[in-house]
Amino acid sequence: MLVIFDLEGVLVDGEFLPELAKLKGIEDKIWEITLRGIKGEIDWEEGLYLRINELRGLSYSDCVNVANSLRLMPGAKEACKTLREMGFLLASVSGGFTLLAERVQKELGLDYFFANELVFVGDRLDSVIVRVNSNKANSIQGLVKALQEPREQIIAVVDGANDLALFELAGLKIAFCAQPIVESKADVVIREKDLRLIIPAVKKYIDNLENNGINVRRYKH
Repeated sequence: MLVIFDLEGVLVDGEFLPELAKLKGIEDKIWEITLRGIKGEIDWEEGLYLRINELRGLSYSDCVNVANSLRLMPGAKEACKTLREMGFLLASVSGGFTLLAERVQKELGLDYFFANELVFVGDRLDSVIVRVNSNKANSIQGLVKALQEPREQIIAVVDGANDLALFELAGLKIAFCAQPIVESKADVVIREKDLRLIIPAVKKYIDNLENNGINVRRYKH
């Protein structure tokens, strides 16, 4: 069994680039581009390059400090601990950056993470290497195939329109504090910022699989 989480807005209560933008006094501008991408109003990659271009010149230490300042979503530690005890592998897929994804992986005990990478030149933010594009499913397809994880044993927990490709991989689709378009395509909708609220739905789903004679694969951690 595998749970795929979006990172910012799901495992982390906040968005990295808008927080970084505060250091340059352009938070509103970055939020505007961010929200247009989340809502699917502009091409996601275009929006990413636009935001990074606006933030060029910020120091590496500033970027690290902002990544470390973002707090985990309420209930994230408890939810991840419970899911691991249930036998799930945990992965995050983010259009954000390794600076934050690595930190969250360590704090929550995630098995895998997929994220983009900021490029620094002379200790200053210069550009970005895109490894996770608007079709987030592309970045994790290799893992799903390697694990030979059947679709019905994959759960996706997301919030934005740019995450919808992850729903295509999943048997259980959970919208967490999500955009309306995501809620419309979800099996379960959570509107409170508490990740523990996904656990009853996950347990019910797995129970239904087992009651229907499906051999659920559980991993030992």
